[in-house]
Amino acid sequence: MKKILPLGKNILIKPAEADKMTESGIILPDKSESEKSQQGKVISVGDSKKIDSKLKSGAQVIFEKYEGSEVEIDGSKFIIIESKKVLAIIE
Repeated sequence: MKKILPLGKNILIKPAEADKMTESGIILPDKSESEKSQQGKVISVGDSKKIDSKLKSGAQVIFEKYEGSEVEIDGSKFIIIESKKVLAIIE
């Protein structure tokens, strides 16, 4: 895989896959796949000093739904967003 280094206050996120079944066993219809994920894993962060130190590679985050630029590299989908668009870190 190519190495992607976001610039400035940007971060690179690998969005989480949409669940196809609920915890109780209900299978979700295909149209639910079109919903954008709001969760993902931080792959890399930019070089700005203004990025929160908790936002580091491997962190699970929740971000604004329709933010960022979607890119596809080596067949994998990623989102590049500004670090201030991250709403929370999942611990």
